[in-house]
Amino acid sequence: HTPLLLKLQTLVVLLSEDSAMENIVTEKKAEESHRQDSADLLIFILLLTLTILTIWLFKHRRFRFLHETGLAMIYGLLVGVVLRYGIHVPRDINNVTLSCHVNSSPATLLVNVSGKFYEYTLKGEISANEVSDVQDNEMLRKVTFDPEVFFNILLPPIIFHAGYSLKRRHFFRNMGSILAFAFVGTVVSCFIIGLLMYGCVMLMKQIGQLGGDFFFTDCLFFGAIVSATDPVTVLAIFNELQVDFDLYALLFGESVLNDAVAVVLSSSIVAYQPEGDNSHTFEAMAVLKSFGIFLGVFSGSFALGVATVSLTCPHVTKFTKLRDFQLLETALFFLMSWSTFLLAEACGFTGVVAVLFCGITQAHYTYNNLSPESQDRTKQLFELLNFLAENFIFSYMGLTLFTFQNHVFNPIFIVGAFLSVFLGRAANIYPLSFLLNLGRRNKISSNFQHMMMFAGLRGAMTFALSIRDTATYARQMMFSTTLLVVFFTVWICGGGTTQMLSCQHIRVGVDSDQDNSVSIGPDGIERRSTKQESAWLFRLWYNFDHNYLKPILTHSGPPLTATLPACCGPLARCLTSPQAYENEGQLKDDDSDLILNDGNISLTYGDITVSTDATGTRTSGQPVGGINSDEALDRELTFGDHELVIRGTRLVLPMDDSEPPLPRDPRHHREL
Repeated sequence: HTPLLLKLQTLVVLLSEDSAMENIVTEKKAEESHRQDSADLLIFILLLTLTILTIWLFKHRRFRFLHETGLAMIYGLLVGVVLRYGIHVPRDINNVTLSCHVNSSPATLLVNVSGKFYEYTLKGEISANEVSDVQDNEMLRKVTFDPEVFFNILLPPIIFHAGYSLKRRHFFRNMGSILAFAFVGTVVSCFIIGLLMYGCVMLMKQIGQLGGDFFFTDCLFFGAIVSATDPVTVLAIFNELQVDFDLYALLFGESVLNDAVAVVLSSSIVAYQPEGDNSHTFEAMAVLKSFGIFLGVFSGSFALGVATVSLTCPHVTKFTKLRDFQLLETALFFLMSWSTFLLAEACGFTGVVAVLFCGITQAHYTYNNLSPESQDRTKQLFELLNFLAENFIFSYMGLTLFTFQNHVFNPIFIVGAFLSVFLGRAANIYPLSFLLNLGRRNKISSNFQHMMMFAGLRGAMTFALSIRDTATYARQMMFSTTLLVVFFTVWICGGGTTQMLSCQHIRVGVDSDQDNSVSIGPDGIERRSTKQESAWLFRLWYNFDHNYLKPILTHSGPPLTATLPACCGPLARCLTSPQAYENEGQLKDDDSDLILNDGNISLTYGDITVSTDATGTRTSGQPVGGINSDEALDRELTFGDHELVIRGTRLVLPMDDSEPPLPRDPRHHREL
């Protein structure tokens, strides 16, 4: 028995040594993987750093032919070329390739090795000719992120910042046109592109250039994702050159909303499921069901984004002393905004729509309750996150052109995509502009239409939608073509923005804050600009919002005790904060000037009342004491404070007091 016992002890020692060696090997592999991950992240950090330094150089030299996003794409392309062709990882001799015939590829695989079970996860498909280059494929996969990273981490700050920084004054003045371009225009563009691409696919099938299934629903899906415009390059140049604010509002408003429309539209197309074995045939009920899904998802996401924020964050910041702790206040604002996106996704809605309207609601209500320090912090925080996320995505676009493993480039499909994108954009802009001009006082001029046509760039949203699913042959071809479309529009259209503005004779250097200023016409008559007309729907909304919602959710606006009936007095006193009574008489509302052009406007300067009709013509009442009205009016306008009375709402407009006021004749001065 003693020799047998010694053998068993020896076997146990050997097994323990093997186990210890396996643990050491596993730890070394984990350490190497950690180092590789750190190196991959370092690549992106260096890309962003290099992009920022080059941006500074471009701004210093006033170089506008290439925007920072196009620059980030170029740097990404260069790094992708190096990773693809310049770096090769030595083959690991321990790699073993075994064949196992199964009907599907399981997401998780358990392997029994000498009685020990090991778990393996699916990383992706490898073509037969790349089996020997597993290590190189592994390195390229390391710099390929999970598509959910884009949707859950990178997209939310970009979309939220778009809503949070939205200039509501210009947006609501052109609200009807923006909604038409964003909703009707995006749907029209989607179907135009889808029909043209289906014809292109049929041509490819006839000549034998199609290597897999490509259905009409796939073509519509492609039309939906490339209909999402992202003219970040154009808008940055517009903002720098102070291009006409009307054109800026139309482009920015359309790009903000049609991203949301494109996301919901693409998900509705994916949800198209007719009855029967063939899921790609036309069926009226399935179309109506998809349309119902579109309306339900969009309206549900909109309601969730607005209600979640308006029922929580404004009340917390209004009825608590959280503003005394600016760091906590900013942290709560940030977390509540991000959680809206995740809540919408978890509920089956679209987080992009929810977080967009969350940003608009936060800017309209919660922002007024924040302390001045938190107001600055939130603006700077989301501006920084938007800048980093956007440039990261564009850098990653350039990188994936060479690191993505399953590209499918087809010349016929690519040419057809460029033509269909161009025609789809034209079918969006020109017919809708013609119809909108029938009801607009301020027409969308032909040069504005040409500029909007030219500025239909594709960007982060198009890329994120296309990379989210690349499992099939059709989706892989769409993703590869989408990259080329984004590259072309950002480099060519974005780089030619300045030349296009000059060619179309679009004015620059416009101060958007002086669009309602009083001007002297050639006939010497003072006129008030009525270039934009407020939508009647917005005027109704403004009155309700200003009298009820603003006082409930913020410290601004009139106290509820002044707007609600007397029978609601206890409720009004409960919902009105003490600060609202202190702010009574001070209107903290960015949208108040949106109703300036509705009906007559009365301005009171001392003893003189000036009425402005809808045409902008000024009429003056007789002053007391027979004073020359023009002289007295000029004095009151030039120096001192004047008040503008609009529908019972009083605006206090301080004038420039850099110079001492002219001496006033006490005989002519009257107190208000």
